[in-house]
Amino acid sequence: MKADELGRLDAREARAFHWTSASRSHPGRVREVNEDACLEQPKCGMWAVADGMGGHSLGEFASRLAIRCLMDLPPEGSLDERATLAEKRLLDANRRLRAEAERRDVPVIGTTIAALLVAGSRFACVWAGDSRVYLLRGGRLHQLTRDHSQLEAVRAMHVGSGDITLDRPPANVITRALGGHDELELDAVGADVMDGDIFLLCSDGLTNEVSESAIVDSLLPGACSLAVEALVDLALERGGHDNITAVVVRADDLSSPDRTVLHPVLQSD
Repeated sequence: MKADELGRLDAREARAFHWTSASRSHPGRVREVNEDACLEQPKCGMWAVADGMGGHSLGEFASRLAIRCLMDLPPEGSLDERATLAEKRLLDANRRLRAEAERRDVPVIGTTIAALLVAGSRFACVWAGDSRVYLLRGGRLHQLTRDHSQLEAVRAMHVGSGDITLDRPPANVITRALGGHDELELDAVGADVMDGDIFLLCSDGLTNEVSESAIVDSLLPGACSLAVEALVDLALERGGHDNITAVVVRADDLSSPDRTVLHPVLQSD
């Protein structure tokens, strides 16, 4: 299911979902510093992953700045209002990172960002860069975000025209990030939530090592904490060449008629 198809799902009566989540971040087996950062706030309906760039403390500074700007986002308001406020804060973080790079006289202090916000029975993803948000629904994995990278741009140009091997750019060259340019365009997509939806937010340190089929296998049991452990462990087993971050989020509609409810046994006098 493509993001635009998700956006055309029929609206349903607003319902309150119960949200659970877990997160794990690891520096990997090669790098000494973890430039990834993540946010996990199920009670506020907000999760995010950021992957910093700029080298050591600079990338770490950038990713943590991006996460901090979202941490106290008010839980009240409609999804549109909250997503708009999140975008404003991320654009402000972009300006702050550009100013910091100029102050330190370095080319760039930047970070990717991928955020998930929920309100009622709706969700929204906001992102820049190649950190991703996936949705597991009905046993099928859907990539909700599209990488802002040279590789993805070339793939888009070659849709339906065959192999891109001859002019395939490096996979790690991204075209958008907080702090990358003075002007930043964030992408966003939103849709309805369904009972049992499982979301994965992750940095490319995970997706560069772990296949989509392995991601599905880790998410299918539906246990957030077990899933993040399994995914990060698998990325480490397959090399752990970069920092690795995973956030897994599950939606449960407790009012669903398909959900089994246990009633107490009635005792006779």
